[in-house]
Amino acid sequence: MVPDPRFRDGHRVLVTGGAGFVGSHLVDRLLNRGCTVVAVDNFITGSKDNVAHLAEQPLFTLVEADVSEGLPDHHPAVRQRFDAIMHLASPASPTDFTTLPIEILRVGSLATLHLLDRAVADRARFVLASTSEAYGDPLVHPQPETYWGNVNPIGVRSVYDEAKRFSESATMAYHRYRRLDAGIVRIFNTYGPRMRPDDGRAVPTFISQALRGEPITVHGTGAQTRSICYVDDLVTGIVALLDSTETGPINCGTEHELSMRDLAELIVELVGSRSTIDLVSRSSDDPEMRRPDLALARAVLGFQPTVGPQDGLRRTIAYFRQRLS
Repeated sequence: MVPDPRFRDGHRVLVTGGAGFVGSHLVDRLLNRGCTVVAVDNFITGSKDNVAHLAEQPLFTLVEADVSEGLPDHHPAVRQRFDAIMHLASPASPTDFTTLPIEILRVGSLATLHLLDRAVADRARFVLASTSEAYGDPLVHPQPETYWGNVNPIGVRSVYDEAKRFSESATMAYHRYRRLDAGIVRIFNTYGPRMRPDDGRAVPTFISQALRGEPITVHGTGAQTRSICYVDDLVTGIVALLDSTETGPINCGTEHELSMRDLAELIVELVGSRSTIDLVSRSSDDPEMRRPDLALARAVLGFQPTVGPQDGLRRTIAYFRQRLS
């Protein structure tokens, strides 16, 4: 059964990374419920363009700050008590792992601890956006929440994987020992409007290349798989966790598993492009397969994604076509 809304008119919600890809969509959903939303972002990967449409929205406040340094309590919107704190701040793309490694580690550790302390002080529900990267290159398929993962702690991707694993551990410690009302969502590969065209993830890379008529660069043989979830479905799952009293971790994504070659060919077809498929060297620690076991999400959140790959990719292509024109 879908939980009744706990957070609606009159509730104040803090969203870190609120000008990012997923964060900005979450902000929209919360505002549509009547929540007062304060988004904090330092814009190293987020963009003011993602929330520009909210400039005249009286229930929305955008605060520029690095939450790794703590919340800017001098700001009047931040100083007031929050009913919920949702921690989505973090660079999350393959290119970020090599260009922003220290920033990723800091936001996954220092920022998480700052926000957990604030959630305890405010008696707020705390929702952590974790990741399927917590499973590393999985030896179990699909991945249930009970699987502990197969992570290389010193690989190129480890700054993100281990930062999120630390965040999960810290969240559980605050839940157990400080009685924090907390929930952890493990987000699987998500796509949709507001992604960065150059962030290194497969969907925006393939779409951008197809729209320009360039070869589609597929890593390795292209046999490695991902399960791609449209952002609207993901946000539905995150909000369901927010409304619940579940702690998790709970997987959120879709079971639409595609090989990278099949994904590239589908995007070329949907774009109507003449792009060819070029195989290039595979990046270090690139997981072989990724698909969530959604049994827990279905059972406790009533979660059921509804947007299939073709529909979601068409919407995303339309966004990039407009942006790149």
